[in-house]
Amino acid sequence: MTEQTIQEGKTLAWVSYLPIFGIVIAYFLNNDRKNEFTSFHIRQSIGIWLFYFICAISISNFDSSMLRLCLWVGFGSLLLYGFINAFMGKVQTVPMIGELFQKWFYNVGR
Repeated sequence: MTEQTIQEGKTLAWVSYLPIFGIVIAYFLNNDRKNEFTSFHIRQSIGIWLFYFICAISISNFDSSMLRLCLWVGFGSLLLYGFINAFMGKVQTVPMIGELFQKWFYNVGR
């Protein structure tokens, strides 16, 4: 991936980490350009948000504020990590599960 590609896609890449509408905005604006850097971060963001919703639904069955706190801290950390990488122009997956997101959502943005 070239430096020019990263610079062109940087804004939409960090927008994709904004809550729900950020993904939609970045996805549709990226459809015309098909920027590789933006597509990478859209896939990461979709994965992080879906991971959050699945975990939140699972945890909602338990009445534990400690579990909810752990979920929010973990989710917030992953989202912040992805946002900072997008803002800094880095192509790094989020720890542990980022590679899976790239495989599962391979066709998003292509």
